[in-house]
Amino acid sequence: MPILPMTFPRKTLALGVACALTACSTLPRYSVPEAAVPARYAAPAGPAEAAPGWAVATPGDTQARGDWWTLFNDPELNRREDQLAVSNQTVKRAVAQLQQARSMIDYQHAGLLPTITAGAAQSRARLSQNVEGHSLAGRTVPDYALGLNASWEPDLFGRVRDAEVNARDNAQASEADLEAVRLSMSTDLARDYFALRALDIQKKLLDDSVSAYAAALAILRQQLADGAIDASATAQAETQLEETRSQATDIAVQRAQMVHAIATLIGVPASSFSLAPKVESIPVPQIPAGVPSQLLERRPDIAAAERRVAAANAQIGEAKAAFYPDLTLSASAGLESTFFAPWLTAPSLFWSIGPQLVGTLFDGGKRDAALNGATAQYDGSVADYRQTVLVAFQQVEDNLSALDTLASEAQSQQRATAAAERSLRLTQNRYQAGAVSYLDVVTVQTIALTNQRTEARIQARRVDASVQLLKALGGGWDRTLLSSSRSKD
Repeated sequence: MPILPMTFPRKTLALGVACALTACSTLPRYSVPEAAVPARYAAPAGPAEAAPGWAVATPGDTQARGDWWTLFNDPELNRREDQLAVSNQTVKRAVAQLQQARSMIDYQHAGLLPTITAGAAQSRARLSQNVEGHSLAGRTVPDYALGLNASWEPDLFGRVRDAEVNARDNAQASEADLEAVRLSMSTDLARDYFALRALDIQKKLLDDSVSAYAAALAILRQQLADGAIDASATAQAETQLEETRSQATDIAVQRAQMVHAIATLIGVPASSFSLAPKVESIPVPQIPAGVPSQLLERRPDIAAAERRVAAANAQIGEAKAAFYPDLTLSASAGLESTFFAPWLTAPSLFWSIGPQLVGTLFDGGKRDAALNGATAQYDGSVADYRQTVLVAFQQVEDNLSALDTLASEAQSQQRATAAAERSLRLTQNRYQAGAVSYLDVVTVQTIALTNQRTEARIQARRVDASVQLLKALGGGWDRTLLSSSRSKD
């Protein structure tokens, strides 16, 4: 078979392929910005040893991994967290934003490929009869056309590839954003759930006190009727009873609001959701904090901030590529005829092909401004990244310190509660022996109840600090869980 001559279309195609193969890139070399990372945490790397009587959860694996809330061994919380994962509207919005960001990768990648269009048209036109020297003057001429157009812009200086890198980095940032939203929502749910259980414990303390005070008041009223005591004792007992009832009612209001908050988080109407009271001491799990350098890989918000730095770096490459010319290869072919009958025959064929090289000679500084803006955006992204790292370390330190301090406070409060309960027993015995007035009993009862409630609140704060520490440590998330389609920085 004879070798065909190198015709113009083949030369043009060869030129485009050569340009594509020899394309260069304006993408700056990227490296993760440096951030100040301490060698160790200042606070103890975990809660202090629990005081006697405080149960500490010790699951087989104390390192949170993904479903970090399972460290608390609460089946009800586990079920609600599963509901949140599929029904929370904030999470759904973050999923949609991730899908939108991923679609931009395909959109930018399409710029590397040719664009092909096709069309068919039929028209009729009449040339003015008063046009002199024209063979079609005064005639109506039909036209039938069927055409195919193709154009391709070889990415000579990496503008399209830089845009694709930008889109991919932004998609990874959105992926990390989604994990940050999930972590935030699951943390809010756990905090609300444990706050609800803490209210249940306080409500039980108050209800038990109301029952005891009511029984005591009934005895005092009988003694008053028998003339054994004066009316001041019953007045004091009745005041104490009603104050405690009022506190119990206030706890009920707070509990209802907490149930409504949980319903909203798991995506159900508040009016159709309820949680039965549960009075159990909530254990504080042991949470190893690890070393500070691990935090950079475990926090999704840090990963998102770093990916946005990489995206800003790719945007600088796009801005630099605008200083170079664009090469466009275009071709068209089709059939056109004035008459319908011979329209689809070989003589009706037309075609054209050719390259176009276009560069901007003067734009009033627009490209310089775009490059300066991209560079400034990169600098801002670096600052955001470093600030995110600083805030992350602060949050870990805050909660480590809180857990350490609250553990010591819990020990002191437990001793105070035991002393108050012992004082109450002694005072009641002395009252029954006639050694003290009922006012002394009321005073000591109030002190004992206050200490019991304070002990319950400290335990609730310890659990809340544990939840917030798990969030600050990234909730078991790891940067390697990001999409494997890494940008080539």
